[in-house]
Amino acid sequence: MTSVAAAELPWGDVWGQHEAVSTLQRAAHDEGSPAHAWLITGPPGSGRSTLAQAFAAALIANAPDDHATMRQVLAGTHPDLMALRTEGVIITIKQARALVERSYFGPSLGRYRVIVMEDADRMTERTSNVLLKALEEPPEQTIWLLCAPSEADLLPTIRSRVRTLRLREPEVDDVARLIVERTGADVDVAEQAARHSQRHIGMAQRLATDTASRQRRDESLRAVLGGRTIGDVVEVAGRIVQAATDDAKALTAERDEAERASLLRTVGVPEGSRVPPAVRAQIQALEEDQKRRATRSLRDGLDRVLTDMQSVYRDVVMLQHDRQEGIINLEVIDDLRRVAGEWSQERTLRVLDHITDTRAAIEQNAQPALALESLLVTVVSGNRL
Repeated sequence: MTSVAAAELPWGDVWGQHEAVSTLQRAAHDEGSPAHAWLITGPPGSGRSTLAQAFAAALIANAPDDHATMRQVLAGTHPDLMALRTEGVIITIKQARALVERSYFGPSLGRYRVIVMEDADRMTERTSNVLLKALEEPPEQTIWLLCAPSEADLLPTIRSRVRTLRLREPEVDDVARLIVERTGADVDVAEQAARHSQRHIGMAQRLATDTASRQRRDESLRAVLGGRTIGDVVEVAGRIVQAATDDAKALTAERDEAERASLLRTVGVPEGSRVPPAVRAQIQALEEDQKRRATRSLRDGLDRVLTDMQSVYRDVVMLQHDRQEGIINLEVIDDLRRVAGEWSQERTLRVLDHITDTRAAIEQNAQPALALESLLVTVVSGNRL
């Protein structure tokens, strides 16, 4: 499987979504007006945001061959594009109101003003209600593009006012081939990364190119499978949280420093100089944003660990039903078979339910170590707390 029109703008970076691209191409070039609001759904890594950006470029461009405008949109610098890529825990009411206010401005250069809201599932009910009015009374020549894992992640009142486009999930072999093409990774490593990421393209690429990430995943899952006592699970939970914390810091530290340096240059403060009082409020605001991003990064890392754990016990359920095809964690197949033989199906399903609840609890600001300890006690004891 190859990229859709890899050499053509604006769809060249969209991969494996031929039907969705065809639908959006028709909508962008239809003589009538396209739907005023779209919801693009698909699992993490399926390319929701990439597709939304490509659609925005096609909508804003004044003609199918207006490549200069398309490149500007794809670069995120066109004045008729507004994109919200929240790095916080939630999309705030303030952010939603800013988008709604701008949505009532007409396009300045392009055919449409396009507003892209990534991670629309991070809106609370109050924030969703702020957006609802703009969707009920859509301004002319403004198009909303919302992205979320599924329709169920948004309020019914929002879903009823958008046109939904569901993306397909790629196959493991397709993702592996793409990773080899993009990174030159070893074929076997790419296949393993595609399996372990559960076909999440971005995560597969990271696993295929980062030995430390592959090792952390392997160590975490083996520790969970090897836990036997309450003492074991407390230690394992602590190690998992620490690994996720270290990973989050590694991902954000370099960017944080670059942002601080850029801000100081912008306001004319030489490197190494004392920060004047007039600038301290800006520095403090930047640091608050960076803290929110770090929190989001940590929660995303813990959610990735829990997703990996789900894959383990999903494999166990499959083995308990005598199904061998589609096992994700082939590298620990002996441990999986042991658990499948020792546990009842009811116990495995109970653990899977608790993993789902733990993911939700951490998303709602539960203390990560305690949430993981509670989960792992369920794993080793078979009894839910």
